[in-house]
Amino acid sequence: MASSFKTITPTDKTATKTLLHEAIPLTGTLVSGTYKNENIKTYSHGMFISVYDYPYLSSSANHVFDITCGYPTSSALSATLSTTVNQDKKNNIYNSMAQQLVGYDVSGDVRAFDQDGDLGSGIKDRNVFFINFSRLLYKDEIAKGTFSLTMYNGGTYKVPDGVFTITDTNASNNYKINSPAGDYAILYDTASAKVGLIYYDAGVAVITSSVFQHATAFDVNGRTMSASLTGSSIDDFSNAVRRRWINCSYNNTTELNSTIYFCRAMHSDFNYSSNPTYLTQSQIFVKTAPDDLPLSYVTTVGLYSPDNELLAVAKLSEPLKKTPANELTLRVRLDY
Repeated sequence: MASSFKTITPTDKTATKTLLHEAIPLTGTLVSGTYKNENIKTYSHGMFISVYDYPYLSSSANHVFDITCGYPTSSALSATLSTTVNQDKKNNIYNSMAQQLVGYDVSGDVRAFDQDGDLGSGIKDRNVFFINFSRLLYKDEIAKGTFSLTMYNGGTYKVPDGVFTITDTNASNNYKINSPAGDYAILYDTASAKVGLIYYDAGVAVITSSVFQHATAFDVNGRTMSASLTGSSIDDFSNAVRRRWINCSYNNTTELNSTIYFCRAMHSDFNYSSNPTYLTQSQIFVKTAPDDLPLSYVTTVGLYSPDNELLAVAKLSEPLKKTPANELTLRVRLDY
């Protein structure tokens, strides 16, 4: 420890931000039930299903994402059948997700998901399914322009066909910022049609159910997509989406913030040490002749609070020789 402290001024520190990315693949083998559906968890409330990377009762299982569906009371489906299965739940799920991701209009009403993202009077996506990715995987956010989801949009539940891919094309240069949940972008299918929205900070994909309009028997009950939204449970609809999953991939993002301190030891600083081993004959300097320069070796940098409380310690890889004939600048980085 040095015998004195040196104040770090605003010019002696700077802040930086680094974005780290990791590729996340979610294959159809995993999602459709690699472990005889033991990695697929359903709940008594029947409002969504969860997908894990291993059987969910395993201690090594990680939550991957949830699937659910919904539509608002303003949807035509809300008035189609008086005996619609889970209708209140489907209405509540849509409204809950819309409140968080789209917000309210000037009248205090919950906005519907807007197909082009301008929140104007354009086409609204009212009959949708949601994919809520686990924070464990997407970290701080999904990286813009990296999302891709390939699925079957035709055929039957047992034999799906018709491969199509959903992507956030050109999102890194053309994303929206008018959501209370952060940045988002429009999702496009293979034919460049708008089919949903991807919310990067929230880790949620909102996709219109009309992408499955060509399926003759969409779910396990043999219903079409529209009939499944009203006549089947949320679990059955979600399992039908999972059944048609081929592959999904995106890059996650970890935001690493750093403060860098430049600890400068000028020619007259830290040339002595208060380390007890530094003493010779009870004196706090080591000289064999009066003209010898004082000498110390820097091994550690300590960052202190204004009241001299030690907050952080940085160790050097090797001791640095310090005399009045040289100066040192040590770069200390704190990551958080």
